[in-house]
Amino acid sequence: MQKPYAQSSEENKQVILEAIQPLLKNRQDVLEIGSGTGQHAVYFGKQMPHLIWQTSELAENHPGILLWLEEAGLDNVLPPLALNVSGNDWPEKTYDALFTANTFHIMGRQNVSDLFANISNLLNSQGLVLVYGPFNFNGDFTSDSNRQFDQFLKNRDPNSGIKDFEWLNELAADAGLMFKQDIAMPQNNRILCWQKP
Repeated sequence: MQKPYAQSSEENKQVILEAIQPLLKNRQDVLEIGSGTGQHAVYFGKQMPHLIWQTSELAENHPGILLWLEEAGLDNVLPPLALNVSGNDWPEKTYDALFTANTFHIMGRQNVSDLFANISNLLNSQGLVLVYGPFNFNGDFTSDSNRQFDQFLKNRDPNSGIKDFEWLNELAADAGLMFKQDIAMPQNNRILCWQKP
């Protein structure tokens, strides 16, 4: 089997690192939800060796992630947990931060809602939630390219699509999280940050 490769992960890993590194400098344990190919995990784990980076994905994507992890040979990046955000296989361990990239627009609304419903149990006190991707604000797209991307997503899966920040913030508030930061990123993406009190 060949290692899976996502061009977008390669292109955005450095800018994401620059945004999240200051936020994670005093943290120890991070759970990545939806590790995809494993490229981000390997890169961030190498650049932030003080972190224990726990990967997670749907079980069918584990072989590809494991190829990246085996090649990198990093002690601080852990093999993926089998995790479906709408299932009940959530880890019992707690973490200082949750990170997820380019997942919310692929998930259906119910998946995102289920994720937030479980977040509080996963986070230590003062724990962070960092979400990278495209978002709508006040019900509107931030660019024409995001509007076209949303249409592409919905043509492929009617349940998917770019989510509204205001709705996400409501889910976060219901989960006991406080909104902390909105970081503008290249190509009409953002990093949204919430914190558990």
